[in-house]
Amino acid sequence: MKGQTAPEKKPNIVLRLVTFLVSLAVLLGALALVVYRDRLNLDALVRWVEYRSLETNETGQAEPFLYGGGGQEDMACLDGALLFSSASGARLFTNGGDPLTETVLPLSAPVLNASGRLGVVYDMGGQELRAYDSRGEVFSLTLDEGYGLLSARPNEAGWLAVTAQHSGWRGEVTVYDGSFDPRMSLRFSSVFVIDAVLSPDGGTVAAVTMGQEGTAFESQLQLYRVGQEEPLAALSLGNTTVLDLAHSGQVVRALGEGSLSLAGADGGGVTSYSFADRFLKGYDLGGEDFSLVLLGRYRAGAANELLVIGDDGLLVSRLEPEGQVLDLSAAGRYFAVLTSQRLDVYTRDLTLYASLDNVQGARSVQLRDDGSALLSDGESAWLYLP
Repeated sequence: MKGQTAPEKKPNIVLRLVTFLVSLAVLLGALALVVYRDRLNLDALVRWVEYRSLETNETGQAEPFLYGGGGQEDMACLDGALLFSSASGARLFTNGGDPLTETVLPLSAPVLNASGRLGVVYDMGGQELRAYDSRGEVFSLTLDEGYGLLSARPNEAGWLAVTAQHSGWRGEVTVYDGSFDPRMSLRFSSVFVIDAVLSPDGGTVAAVTMGQEGTAFESQLQLYRVGQEEPLAALSLGNTTVLDLAHSGQVVRALGEGSLSLAGADGGGVTSYSFADRFLKGYDLGGEDFSLVLLGRYRAGAANELLVIGDDGLLVSRLEPEGQVLDLSAAGRYFAVLTSQRLDVYTRDLTLYASLDNVQGARSVQLRDDGSALLSDGESAWLYLP
């Protein structure tokens, strides 16, 4: 008896059609990303996910909301929330302006620092500090008498470096981990410590100290591994006074009145960009791999030059702003310039990413890494989505 051959199976036409359509969609999507890469980028996708429930008008601006007041206001964007500080305390809102929490706390010199997931509000020279994420207050610190807060800087991992005056010492830096447990404490007896910042991963901490070298005043950047009391390196910043500090992971950025110093995070040396005979009018050290410096020819005059300085210490681009600059901000690969007439968002090479003609009286701007911006007129705030 002859064996019978099983009938040949016909290909599933529907499955083949679906496979073809999926492949075609992927191909067309990839082609669109190449052709329209300036508009259809990952940041646009991030904004769509983050703000999909947020209603905006035809210019991309959400409805303004009142955020309080109290004098000496400042604001910051957290991941999924908006944080505001003033002399009366701190307030946290959703992206749409719904209140989440409020801390009533009289602050004589309020300071707000944020790094995406974590924001801190503290009283410069005082004893009170509060930390917030998108859910609300997550940490509070009240120093003892004899202490005074000088600086508090969170990093991208949610860790915190707190610099304080210390009775009996010339300063102390305490590092808190993501659970707000103290991981190390550095006390200085021979030099004054004025600021400190953590690397994004929390592996190292950089402290700025002030002392004397012979008869001359000197600032130093001292680098430590978290958990070790002996410094990796001590780098001289010369006789400059450090106004602000940031850590990109590869470079520590230290801003002075006359120059921007860029120190290798491994202690490899310092590169400086001098402002020559120009005067510092504004700045932001928050770019992914660059810093913004706003300069003017005269101490009392308006700014006339905006410099984008790379982490290698070289000038990336230069912009002559049109009109008086009210505020500027840098985050991720973008920076924003706000005047009374418009808001322009650029990439570091001066490619115009977005522009807003009607800024509704905004006086302040804070960028997020995805290119969205928080605007404020001093009483109200609102988001702008390019």
